[in-house]
Amino acid sequence: MKITKVELFLFHCDTTAPAKPVGIRMYTDEGIYGDGEASMSYGNGAEGAYGMLESLIPLVLGMNPLANEVIWDKLHKTTFWGQSPGPAVFSAMSAIDIALWDIKGKYYNTPLYNLLGGKFRNELRCYASQLQLGWGAEYNMAFSNEDYAAMAKKAVADGYDAIKVDFTCFGSGPQDRISHLQRSGLLAPKMLKLIEGRVAATREAVGEDVDIIIENHSGLDALSAVQIAEAVEKYNIFFFEEPNTPSPKTAKWISERTRIPIANGERIFSRWQYFPYFEDMSLQVAQPDLTSCGGVTEGKKICDMAHAYDVSVQLHVCGTPLSTALSLHLESSIPNFVIHEHHVNNLHDHIKDLCIYDYQPVNGVYTVPDLPGIGNEWSEKALATPDRKSVFEL
Repeated sequence: MKITKVELFLFHCDTTAPAKPVGIRMYTDEGIYGDGEASMSYGNGAEGAYGMLESLIPLVLGMNPLANEVIWDKLHKTTFWGQSPGPAVFSAMSAIDIALWDIKGKYYNTPLYNLLGGKFRNELRCYASQLQLGWGAEYNMAFSNEDYAAMAKKAVADGYDAIKVDFTCFGSGPQDRISHLQRSGLLAPKMLKLIEGRVAATREAVGEDVDIIIENHSGLDALSAVQIAEAVEKYNIFFFEEPNTPSPKTAKWISERTRIPIANGERIFSRWQYFPYFEDMSLQVAQPDLTSCGGVTEGKKICDMAHAYDVSVQLHVCGTPLSTALSLHLESSIPNFVIHEHHVNNLHDHIKDLCIYDYQPVNGVYTVPDLPGIGNEWSEKALATPDRKSVFEL
């Protein structure tokens, strides 16, 4: 079997949020195809993965799609920039690798979790993610303490017993976004009071039996991160995500000054970048994104490394329903899984319509797809109306 054609798509999304999902469909000479996704699809430079895929896809044409390790090593070792992993090259490698695993599952007629060693669990606890953006089919930004409390109550009413919120993102109104400068260094008392007030209101709204995860999107620095951690520790925080710009040294400094577990990984790529965090125990929850860390091939290695250091795993999931299904497979097949991220974007039609299946949790619990391969694929609607498309053939 060999790879004969790959279609590359920049999908169209009607949304006020900056989302430009990038996906591929890989074909073989035996009539089996597989789909893959690159997570460099939001924020500035979101189209970078598309350009990188235009360079990498020709390298895999004619190769055996079942040889995922061989293909991964070729992309890593022979492309020069593959050995200096950043979001563009590793997101592109991820999309290719994911499509290979989808093909492999379909070839052996089995779900991906079986190829990864089998399921440790049939059900996966998940949390409602990014409640500062609202919780529902439309964005509804939170500004006041009452807004944060209301969003938290709404998620809990939907059956979730864990939520994640960025309490440092917005100021007092729609035009009042807290700048990175206001979140750096030693925080002014007014800023610290604003953040703690939101956390306190959220905790009061959900009670003691709901876990609260604090998201920071790396907007803080080491000093302000420790200030906030000290202020909110009494509210029983589940973990403290992306407290500052990813760095093993500052992560260690922060983790030594708080009892709240530190989580990171959305902007950490490859086992080599993760290794120093594991070695000095500066990270307690690893969050690799399978659509940017190097795909399933690399993501499984990262999770296994984490297990050797008693580090838990919560895969970062902020993409389409394809990445949701993919992540559920890997999370079910590792012993050190802690919780699954259910992003508010996955409640929005412009994201859900990109795939043929819309997997959603029930009462805060997910089950894993049992279809061969990933168990999801790009919808005809998405494939028919992309913003951009390129085709590569053998």
